[in-house]
Amino acid sequence: MNWLLFWIIIYLLVIIYFTIRHVRPQDPENYLVNNRKTKLVPLVVTTLATFVGGGTSIGLIAMGYESGFAAIGIGIAYVIGFMLMMRYAGKIREYGATNKIYSFPQYLSQRFTTGKSYLFKRSFSTVVNGVNIFIFFFLLSAQFVGMASLLRFGFDIGYQHAVVISAIIIILYTALAGLSGVIFTDMIQFAAILIMIIFIFIPGIFADTANLNRLNELPPEMLNGTFYGYIFLIGLLLFLSPSVLVRMDIWQRMFAARDASTARKASFWSGIGMLPFYIIFPLVGMSVRLSAATELDPNDTTYLFLAAHSAEFFTAFAVTGLLAALMSSGDSFLNIVSISAVRDFTGWRKIDNPDPSTTQKWIRGVTIIFGALALSIAMGFPYIVDLMVVGIGTIVIFVPVTVLALTHSRPHYYAKAALVSIFLGFVVNTGFFIFGVFSPNSFEPKSSFIPAFIISALALLVSMKMTKKSLIND
Repeated sequence: MNWLLFWIIIYLLVIIYFTIRHVRPQDPENYLVNNRKTKLVPLVVTTLATFVGGGTSIGLIAMGYESGFAAIGIGIAYVIGFMLMMRYAGKIREYGATNKIYSFPQYLSQRFTTGKSYLFKRSFSTVVNGVNIFIFFFLLSAQFVGMASLLRFGFDIGYQHAVVISAIIIILYTALAGLSGVIFTDMIQFAAILIMIIFIFIPGIFADTANLNRLNELPPEMLNGTFYGYIFLIGLLLFLSPSVLVRMDIWQRMFAARDASTARKASFWSGIGMLPFYIIFPLVGMSVRLSAATELDPNDTTYLFLAAHSAEFFTAFAVTGLLAALMSSGDSFLNIVSISAVRDFTGWRKIDNPDPSTTQKWIRGVTIIFGALALSIAMGFPYIVDLMVVGIGTIVIFVPVTVLALTHSRPHYYAKAALVSIFLGFVVNTGFFIFGVFSPNSFEPKSSFIPAFIISALALLVSMKMTKKSLIND
């Protein structure tokens, strides 16, 4: 009997049942922000499910196999970032509820374009949404690659077929359920990955590493976190930490909280709760590095570890849990970019309050289109570590303008400065990443977010100073 098929069928039946019973996608508030009534536990679980989802878990395992403890730096950076988010989470939730804000790009657009011309409003919104969509295409593609790497082993099919199947599953579910469905099924998916970690990952790590004693056999740079260089490690703590403040998926969940207090508490417990996962996943990869007889494709590390440490029945359950986690992250990313894009599209058409049913149809249509585009990236660039790192790294270019929007009473005075900051940061990040891919001996592409952050911050400060002089002269 194919146990993987058995568990997948069980899982799909469960989420279909709960989706039909509890999800009401015809209600826009429910579809977009879960009626802004999400309680603490489901809010923390859905946040953790996204941050420790399948793409992240498989990506961190692959990164652990490739680089060792450098991967843990990402987790530490995120914990610091959630502590920063806690300071603003309540404010974000209340502003969203008062002003009917549904996404992070929509918030920036409203804060910076008050009193500006229609053309500038639309241009600003398009740049913000465009860059965010670019970022989440990479993160979504990483989920497709992760799912494909599991399916091709489980069903002995080629990568291209596996990645297409993965994309179809995520696209169809996201189009039907919206955020309300995402949050609800995240709880099921998170439970599955917890069971897998407790009963397979942790015992397997201790078995392969002789109670962690064999870790000393790895190269020093894998143990001290410097495999990608000190610049990468320091850059994670200094520049990636504040990226939590600008994650679209986190903002959407803050908007969905039932009150400001819940949003703040969810930020705190999400940060504390994710660190153990960001330690365990790299250790799995390092364990495989110690036990493997030959060099492996990092993308295959997860499945090979599961197959080595559990019987077929439990391996199939674990793979299904990872597939569920991949779906959890993938549907979140796809849902977010679709919402943002549709709201920008309706703005260009000068439709301030489109019919809710029409908006929902647009979101579903864009979900299918964007899912297909992310699928093309996954088929042409099947490297989960690079997809994951470039996605989460590019986000940092929004940090300077977001801090300005959250702390300044009249950020619209510096709207042009914000636009310049975002645009230049995006260009620099893309340029350095491409340069690093083609010339890895000259520059580590995974560090492209560092010069991008610096340029974004400098561009904003210089442009603000020029704007102040212009205001004084006027």
